[in-house]
Amino acid sequence: MSNSNSPIISKMFSLTGKIALVTGAGKGIGRACAILLAEAGASVIAVSRTDSDLHELHQLYGDSIKIWTLDITNDEFLKRIASLERLDILVNNVGTNKPEPFVDVTEQTLDLMLTFNVRSAFLTAQAAAKIMTKQASGSIIHMSSQMGHIGAANRTVYCMTKHAIEGLTKAMAVELAVHNVRVNSVAPTFIETPLTLPMFEDETFRSEVLTKIPLNRIGKVEDVAAAVLYLASPASNMVTGHSLRVDGGWTAI
Repeated sequence: MSNSNSPIISKMFSLTGKIALVTGAGKGIGRACAILLAEAGASVIAVSRTDSDLHELHQLYGDSIKIWTLDITNDEFLKRIASLERLDILVNNVGTNKPEPFVDVTEQTLDLMLTFNVRSAFLTAQAAAKIMTKQASGSIIHMSSQMGHIGAANRTVYCMTKHAIEGLTKAMAVELAVHNVRVNSVAPTFIETPLTLPMFEDETFRSEVLTKIPLNRIGKVEDVAAAVLYLASPASNMVTGHSLRVDGGWTAI
């Protein structure tokens, strides 16, 4: 007989005593990840540029979620990471997108997306890895995308940056394995967030997206957070260099 309260299951997904850092934690996927990791027992550091969003999280979860109101592209953020005595989990979640036809992409758009999606992700992971390699343990989770596995019109720069994240994930996993640091990515499909909700109000766009998702539904932030919890927890102790696709089957077609 199955037992949902099994101590073995509880232990496999428990993050009690762990310290987790989640970037872009003010809204959407990052917020959902911060909440679920805290509920699993982790002491979470939630990072965002928007102070009001973070304070709401802190009010709801108290000392389980500490807040850093910082721009992740600023050197001050990297210094704050370096000041940590311990770090067990990094959810490297910050990213941006600006869909445009390839021939119309400006250098400003290119630089913006490379800065947020690649450069900041690399430097954040590097800062975290310096701590984790010293303590000989840790889990780094990059927020990628299904677009890191396929191509798409009007998303050349986004696809390029997410393919870069997938390559970074694999290379880091190989290099850091000797230090018992695991590195994986989560690759979501279109997820319903405050940012994407207006897009899905366009029935033509929504229908087009659903035709490419075999499960025939738009993803929720909780779907992504659950994948992050798995990769952060002891349940995935033998998993590294993997991209966990939360895409409803999009990339299986």
